[in-house]
Amino acid sequence: MRKPSGAPGAPEANVKKNGWAVMSIEIKVPALGESVTEATVARWLKKAGDPVARDEPLVELETDKATLEVNAPQSGVLSEVRVEDGQDVEVGAVLGTIEEGEAAGEAAARPPAEKPAPAEKPAPAEEKPSEPAAEAPKAQEPSAAETVELKVPVLGESVTSATIAKWLKQAGDRVERDEPLVELETDKATLEVNAPESGVLMELRAEAGQDVEVGAVLALIGVGERAAAPAPGAREAAPAPEPAAEAAAPEEEAMVMPAARKMIEDHGLDAAKIAGTGKGGRITKEDVQSYLERRPEAAPTERAAQPAPAPAPAAGGATIEVPAFERPETPPAPRRDREERVRMSKLRKTIAARLKQAQNTAAMLTTFNEVDMTAVMDLRSRYRDVFEKRHGVRLGFMGFFVKAVVDALHEFPAVNAEIDGDELVYKNYYDIGVAVGTPQGLVVPVVRDVDRLGFAEIEKAIGDLGRRARDGKLTMTELTGGTFTITNGGIYGSLMSTPILNPPQSGILGMHKVMQRPMVVNGSIEPRPMMYLALSYDHRIIDGSEAVSFLVRVKDCIEDPERLLLAV
Repeated sequence: MRKPSGAPGAPEANVKKNGWAVMSIEIKVPALGESVTEATVARWLKKAGDPVARDEPLVELETDKATLEVNAPQSGVLSEVRVEDGQDVEVGAVLGTIEEGEAAGEAAARPPAEKPAPAEKPAPAEEKPSEPAAEAPKAQEPSAAETVELKVPVLGESVTSATIAKWLKQAGDRVERDEPLVELETDKATLEVNAPESGVLMELRAEAGQDVEVGAVLALIGVGERAAAPAPGAREAAPAPEPAAEAAAPEEEAMVMPAARKMIEDHGLDAAKIAGTGKGGRITKEDVQSYLERRPEAAPTERAAQPAPAPAPAAGGATIEVPAFERPETPPAPRRDREERVRMSKLRKTIAARLKQAQNTAAMLTTFNEVDMTAVMDLRSRYRDVFEKRHGVRLGFMGFFVKAVVDALHEFPAVNAEIDGDELVYKNYYDIGVAVGTPQGLVVPVVRDVDRLGFAEIEKAIGDLGRRARDGKLTMTELTGGTFTITNGGIYGSLMSTPILNPPQSGILGMHKVMQRPMVVNGSIEPRPMMYLALSYDHRIIDGSEAVSFLVRVKDCIEDPERLLLAV
C-alpha cells in the first residue's frame, strides 16, 4: 500500500512539491536479450520537463545486435535525465525519472521554462487554449461505453505472443462485426483477428511487425452515433512530429550511432561513405565494421603506390616502352545495393530452431528402401471414379501410406514413442502429422486417431488441412501433438532426400517421386513405377533392425495393399 506523502519513513519517491503530492517512477534499462548485459544510449527522444504518455518512446538504446526503444512506464512529466547520449549503461540501470500526480499534471499544463511565450502575447492568451484542449476530446472521442477494445485472442497451448503481420484496415475505416481487421503471426501459424462489433476503427495501438502478448489491446473500435472519426492521438497522427526530426542539428544529419561515431573517429573515416542499416537508415557499429572489412577507398591508394612496370629489354639491347594499363577508377557497386534484407518471420525462426534442435539432440540416422507402386496405381485406376463419386474426394497415394504406416507402428511401437528426460513414452494412439509447404514455410498439421479412419476420411482430412494450411487458417490445436510424421518431397520432384525429425517424435517417413525404372521381375526385365522411401529415426530409442524392419513393413503393405484389409 502506498504510504501517505510526508509520513515518517516514506520513500523519497513519495514527496510533496509546491504543496502537491508527487510519485516519482524510475525508467530503467530493460532486459536486452541472452548474453547482452549493456547498451549505449543512442539518443533521448524527450528532454527533462517534457510531458510524456504511458508507453510513449523516451530513449533509444543501441546494443551489439539491435537498436531498441524504452517506453514510458507511466504518464507524467520527465523530471530527470540521469544518463547522457553516448554513455554506456548496464541492464537495470536508472536512465531517468518520471513524476506523476497533481504536481506532474500542473507541470504538464505549463509551457517549458526555457521556451517562454512571446512577449507580444498577453497573459490571458496562454490560458485560453487550455480549456478547448480539455474539451476537444470529449466532443470527438466516444465515451467509454461506446468504445470496444480489439485484443489479442488466446493463441493456443504454450503460445504467449504473436507478431502483427499486417493490418487489413486503417484508422478511420468503417468495419463490420466479424470482419477481419489484422493478421497475427505466431510460431506455428498465421491467424486473423475479427472485429467484435460494427463501428469505426478509431485507433491502432500496435504497428505491423510489432510483437504483442495474449490479451494486449490492438486497437479501439468506436460504436454508436459519435464514432464517425478517429479519436485524437490515433496512430495516423503520429507522423506529425517528423518536421521536428528534420530540423535536427547539422552534425546529426549523418545519423551515426554513438558507438559507430567513435569507431569512425578512431579510423578517420568519412561517415557519408558508409551505408546505414539501422533504424531509419542510421549507421551502426556493425555497418562501420563491415565498411572497414571492405575498405573501398584503400584500393585506389594501393594501386597508386605500386611502381610502374620496368621496361622490357629488346633483343638488340634497346628497351621498348610498354604503356602501363590503367584500370578505370569506377568503384564497384556496394554489395548492400544488390542485397535485400527481410526480417525473419516467427514461423521461419521457429522452423529453423526446431530443425537445429533435432540435429543437436537426436542421434538421427536414415535408412532407405524402394517400393514398387504398380499395385497401388492399378487399384487407384480401377476404383478412382467410383471412389470419388461415392465419397466426394479423390483417392490419392497418401491414404495408402498413412494406413501402411499405422500398420507398421502397431508392429514396431518404439517408432511411435518419444524420449522424455530419462523415460520412454510409448503412445497407444496414432496421430499422424502430414508436412505441408506454404508460402510462409513448412507446417505439419496432424490427423488425429487415423487408425479409426477409413481411406475416404483420411483423404478428406488431409485435403482440408492442406488447403487451410496454405490459406493460414489452421488452429493451434491442429498443429500441435503428433506421434509420427510423413513428408512427400515427390510433389516437388525430389527423387531422394534425408528428412529431418520433427521433435519430440522419433521417426519421419519421406516419400519421393515415382519414376519408371527397369526392374527384374520373375527373371525378366520390366519397366516399373518405383519410389524411393526414406525413414529418419532417433537411434537413441529405435534400433537399426527395428527401423529397417519398419520400413520393409511399409514397403510390403504398399506393394500388396490387400494386407491392409486383411491385417496380415
